[in-house]
Amino acid sequence: MSILIAEDDQHLRDGIVDLLTLEGFTCRVAGDGAKALALFREEKPEICVFDVMMPVMDGLSLLRHVRKLDAAVPILLLSARGEEGDRVGGLEIGADDYIAKPFSARELVARIKAALRRTKAQTPAQDGEGRIHMGDIVIDPKAMRAFRGDQKIDLTNREVAILAALYERRGQAVSRDELFDLAWGRDYMPNSRALDQYVSALRKKIEIDPAAPRIIRTVHGVGYRHDVDEA
Repeated sequence: MSILIAEDDQHLRDGIVDLLTLEGFTCRVAGDGAKALALFREEKPEICVFDVMMPVMDGLSLLRHVRKLDAAVPILLLSARGEEGDRVGGLEIGADDYIAKPFSARELVARIKAALRRTKAQTPAQDGEGRIHMGDIVIDPKAMRAFRGDQKIDLTNREVAILAALYERRGQAVSRDELFDLAWGRDYMPNSRALDQYVSALRKKIEIDPAAPRIIRTVHGVGYRHDVDEA
């Protein structure tokens, strides 16, 4: 299992490599975003971990470039920044997860493994071509995209997993804990705001009016729901 690690702090980078090598990963490393992008093109890794603050090309710019090359590869961001806007910004442009520094070895490994499980998991087909219809959008899990007419909306693995889970339970409230288990994995250690921030970013992608969502509705005190008749 190959992983690309882009981190300019050599001490932290070496520690991550030692940790993930013991977990059975083949690590490719870069100290800046430009080198990481070149490595991605050459190596085609199965998962990526990018620091946000790097020289030459920062992690968010690197993320944008990689998403143009591969819409499906899981990408986790590392950053010392803890502000909500930074986290949501990374999720909006295609990150699958966001890990705030400092983090524990156990948390990093758990999140990486959860991201890989989500990638390998089969999304249930909902029509003859494996697409999911939610309101005025059509989701193609294999293409990692949603379509609204001629508009194409790129999605991440986790966004597809959340939408598939809501569709499967359409008309019912799906709790936050259930969505964490389905989209993040049972060994993920969430904070109380992570899912809400992720759903907020997803709504900006797929809702006509994110302030008045019709595809992903909030069920206060419980979680979220997709209502077929109202979407």
